[in-house]
Order: sequence, then structure tokens, then C-alpha cells
Amino acid sequence: MAVTFQTCDLCDAHKQDDSGAFRVLPPVFQHFGGSPRFAGVVVTVKCWEDNSLVKQALDAAGEGRVLVVDGGGSLRKALVGGNLAAAAARNGWAGVLVYGCVRDVAELHAAAVGVVALGLMPMPTEKRGEGQANVVVDIAGVKVQPGDWLYADEDGVVLSRAALHG
Repeated sequence: MAVTFQTCDLCDAHKQDDSGAFRVLPPVFQHFGGSPRFAGVVVTVKCWEDNSLVKQALDAAGEGRVLVVDGGGSLRKALVGGNLAAAAARNGWAGVLVYGCVRDVAELHAAAVGVVALGLMPMPTEKRGEGQANVVVDIAGVKVQPGDWLYADEDGVVLSRAALHG
């Protein structure tokens, strides 16, 4: 089931919300995936230049969820590439947000999944099996927790504690 939304409309509707339930990520992300508009319940991974847990998550059933990867903003290694984007699409993930870099841009564009990241970096990560899953993460100064809803489109990325669509 496709979710219909526009992040600008969501911001218009929630611009007075100062409770922290509605949050907007800073405009530091670029779209690289084949789906520029995606939404879903958040699953989190926190890692530093090691995408072992990212691969583990995307190899599992996505069930329309969005994987939020807190890579600490590293611009030195790519946490998601073409193989992982293909796995995400194949396994039913709606999208992946990487607070870090991605690679294999042609393969990312070809994958039927949303992928947003800070930028491109051809260097792969080391596989050390390190990181944390399903923890609160800090994405560009915004707290994101498992179970939040993430909405991403061409205008930006917003988060909510509850679903904002019917």
C-alpha cells in the first residue's frame, strides 16, 4: 500500500507543534534511490564505518519500514551500496536514510527503494560486527527512535511519533 503525502503539507499542518512529536531533519540529505518518496515505521542502526548491522537489517523482512542508519555523519566510508539497496527492495523495505555516505549510484537509482544520504563515497566499510540496533539515534542533531514514522520526499525528511496519514 502506497502512502500519499507531501512533506510540505505535513509541515504546514504541524508547524505549531512544539511538543517534539513532529520533527524536521536539516536539509543535508540527497536522494539516491529509485523511489524519491517513501514513508514507514523507523528501525534504527547506529554504527561507525562498519555496515555489518545495516546488512543484517536489510537482509531481513522490511515490512514497509524505513531503516535509519546513524553513521555519525562519516564521509569516509559508504554504509550502503548497490547490493544492500537491492536487498532492501527485494525484502520489502520502504527506504533507507543514512547519516553518512552511500556508493554505487547507478545501482541505487535502479533499486525500487528510497535511499537518502549525506553524499557519495566509493570506499567500502570494514566488517567488524560492531554497532547497535534498535536504539535512539541522533541524526544531524535530531533524535530519532525506533517506532517513529519517517516521511521523505523531494522537499525533505520529517519524523513523527505517530502516523500522519489515513
